[in-house]
Amino acid sequence: MPIIRAGTGIVTQINVFTVAEGGQEALLDHLSQAARCCRAAVPGWLSASLHRSHDGTRVANYAQCRDLASWHAVMECLHREGFIDGNRRFGTASPGLYDVAATFER
Repeated sequence: MPIIRAGTGIVTQINVFTVAEGGQEALLDHLSQAARCCRAAVPGWLSASLHRSHDGTRVANYAQCRDLASWHAVMECLHREGFIDGNRRFGTASPGLYDVAATFER
């Protein structure tokens, strides 16, 4: 489950992929396999949330790790298992690392 609170030290990677029309489901399947792999193999992996855009052209991945060292371990796993190279078959990625700055709720 995602943890969205400031001051936790959790590292969040938000990656928005641009895909060709009709390409969302294939990328979502690929990212789901990658998440299952990391969930089993990397102790510091916390969560992944996958989102599809209404217009069918983007997929967003909101993934969290306990800390920066865990994020590096996740990236090593994804590279080793071929998931990063595999992403390129489905679309163009725009990743970034983030810390939660603030949250607002009702």
